[in-house]
Amino acid sequence: MKLTIGQLAKQANVTIETIRYYQRKELLDEPIKPATGYRRYPPEAIFRIQFIKRAQLCGFSLKEISELLSLDSGHCADVKKIAEKKRQQIDDQIKDLTALRDVLDSLVQGCEKNPSTEHCSFIDTLSKKTSSNIET
Repeated sequence: MKLTIGQLAKQANVTIETIRYYQRKELLDEPIKPATGYRRYPPEAIFRIQFIKRAQLCGFSLKEISELLSLDSGHCADVKKIAEKKRQQIDDQIKDLTALRDVLDSLVQGCEKNPSTEHCSFIDTLSKKTSSNIET
């Protein structure tokens, strides 16, 4: 049984605007609109939308998801390369975020060591013209 856009949105647990956005991004085919009536989507569209949402949860961009969708299950080696690239990007982000957390910890410790009511060491450090006190 084919679905209207509203039915598809409800069953896929997304908004109608999400479906339209995916269509604009060419992640989801837009059915031809009949002369009278509404566009009708195949039930498989639900699974495609769910795939897109799950891939987003794994950190993939819509561009990367489009690439994944262009491959089929016979291209496992290609999918593996895409997944490994994404994993490396996530590892790099974790490294960068860890360094950022360490800088913030250092600034917070400065506040704890010098709890002045006249100056805030955190603000003073960030306000300096040089970045020699902040190492990332």
